[in-house]
Amino acid sequence: MLRLLLSMLAVFAGQSLQAGPGQHAVASAHPLATAAAQEVLAAGGNAFDAAVAVTAALGVVEPQGSGLGGGGFFLVHRADDGRSVMVDARETAPAAAHPDLYLDADGEVIPGLSLDGPLAAAIPGMPAALGHLAANYGRLSLAKNLEPAIRLAEEGFPVDATFLQMAGFRLHALRDGADAARVFLREGDLPEEGEAIVQPELAATLRRLADRGPAGFYEGEIAQRLVEGVRAAGGIWALEDLANYELVEREPVVLHYCGARVVSASPPSSGGIAIGQMLHILAAGGNRYGDDEVDRVHLLVEAMRRAYRDRALYLGDPDHVDIPVERLLSMEYASGLRADIDPERATPSTELPLDPDAVPGPVPPAIDSESEQTTHFSVMDAEGNRVAATITLNYPFGSAFMPPGTGVLLNNEMDDFATRPGEPNVYGLIGFEANAIRPHRRPLSSMSPTFVETPDRIAVLGTPGGSRIITMVLHGILAIVEGAGASEVVQARRFHHQYLPDRIEYETAALGSRVQLELARRGHALSPQIRPFGNMQVVIWDRQRDRLEAASDPRGNGSAAVFTPVPAR
Repeated sequence: MLRLLLSMLAVFAGQSLQAGPGQHAVASAHPLATAAAQEVLAAGGNAFDAAVAVTAALGVVEPQGSGLGGGGFFLVHRADDGRSVMVDARETAPAAAHPDLYLDADGEVIPGLSLDGPLAAAIPGMPAALGHLAANYGRLSLAKNLEPAIRLAEEGFPVDATFLQMAGFRLHALRDGADAARVFLREGDLPEEGEAIVQPELAATLRRLADRGPAGFYEGEIAQRLVEGVRAAGGIWALEDLANYELVEREPVVLHYCGARVVSASPPSSGGIAIGQMLHILAAGGNRYGDDEVDRVHLLVEAMRRAYRDRALYLGDPDHVDIPVERLLSMEYASGLRADIDPERATPSTELPLDPDAVPGPVPPAIDSESEQTTHFSVMDAEGNRVAATITLNYPFGSAFMPPGTGVLLNNEMDDFATRPGEPNVYGLIGFEANAIRPHRRPLSSMSPTFVETPDRIAVLGTPGGSRIITMVLHGILAIVEGAGASEVVQARRFHHQYLPDRIEYETAALGSRVQLELARRGHALSPQIRPFGNMQVVIWDRQRDRLEAASDPRGNGSAAVFTPVPAR
């Protein structure tokens, strides 16, 4: 009898752990994208259908950050079997790509060539991701999930201040692309705030995707237009590049820190490994960090410095590069890195060894607008299915090139490769052979969609922000582990270090005057940022309190919603 009772209790406990929150939650970088998720969830879709709807809608209303011409990482968790997987829709280098693609006859990098125009574009993964999510995880058809985006493209969306800021930043590049200029500009100038951007050609491409699935993009008429447009403007795409694109499902990086289980992106994202290294360094000393705020910031910065150094040396496309993942994520390795940290002195990045044959070039400052050229959304449905997705075109408006007749704005992800060993990309990140340009390779990324699971809570989070993504997600993880709510997480002030340039970048009010003075005394270079960085989107299910919450970063224009499913009639 006792054995039967214990068995029943175990069953009930398992059911309790698997039961969902009973409500839906969405946080995205644009209110119209959040509304698109609500629409498909109300139609009977699940979190994966919502992810398709949000992704497609963001590509219409936030063209500076994402779209069919880009890619990204979708971290998904299926509630019925507990499976978490990373859907890798990262772009790939075309077959004609080679290590000297952006170098002149003297071996010097040609400025702008990996940023503007079709030569900067890798083969998009986004259409494959939309089809894959709908077919393998969703309840609704791909066509149903794309309805909100198609409607937004046909009817238009109002221009907001963020769009105008990013378009102004990329005005020269947009003017150079006739089709992009026709869609997003008005006779070569910025549109008025509130003016509608209508995209009939994009709507037609979305309809073809809805009707034919990914084959409607990677084959046939759209593929022909994409390749012809790219090659006519100096690019190197071929029809085979599109036809051979392969989406990959990968095991995510799984970490354990202070009683929490952290699930994050695996290579070709550098996020999960870098976050794991930093968390392990914090834990290696027997505590997370010092009690004093200065000690805490100092240790976090030194952990960041070392993780970003390893990012440059070891990380790349796992299908083409042998990455020492086990070593990089071992506590033994982290303990060695922790022992090398001087508690009273900043370690100059030049003192951390690199490949002796690879000397980094001059590192430019991070761009001032890097929170708005990638995007993130977090979603959880009533059953507990969840998605954290970070998607991108790379730079604002990507390459600013739109092949005629497609409405598809292409990415400039080729800049995420190491254009030359030790040469910094537009975000100041350096790389070596592990991230060199090779045919069919995926470029290394910082996108870090993440789940944090504690005994009482489950969090879904991520953010755009270029090279700062990893450290912002780290701040979010630490806050969640310490019990912060969704609003607290997205509002918190942030600081960042990425090995090179050797400085602490921080938001206004992130570091107090005493902390700044003491950090400077220890040898840290401080770089206050006028503009805030990041646009974090967070969903947290507090199972102990039976409460679901969602929050959108006040630095952006997004929106978050928690709502009860409509009963089926």
